[in-house]
Amino acid sequence: MSTEIGTVHRQRALELLEADAHKIRRLIEVQLANLTMPQCPLYEEVLDTQMFGLSRQIDFAVRLELIDASEGKQLLDSLEQQLSDLHDAETC
Repeated sequence: MSTEIGTVHRQRALELLEADAHKIRRLIEVQLANLTMPQCPLYEEVLDTQMFGLSRQIDFAVRLELIDASEGKQLLDSLEQQLSDLHDAETC
């Protein structure tokens, strides 16, 4: 029974972290589209703050053994790539 609960908690933790990553992507999309340019210090501050917060959440989930470190790294890498693609699209 505890293995089943652990699996459910692990899946839920990953879902929540993915949802947070999606929120960050949406925030940056809106910011790029409506508010600031990618070279703006405000844009960089928001991006850095959001990414740092997500990395801390991922670290916490890894320390609780809710997700593997490789899953956390993959989630961050994927979000960084998506944000890089958005940035490149805006600066072209």
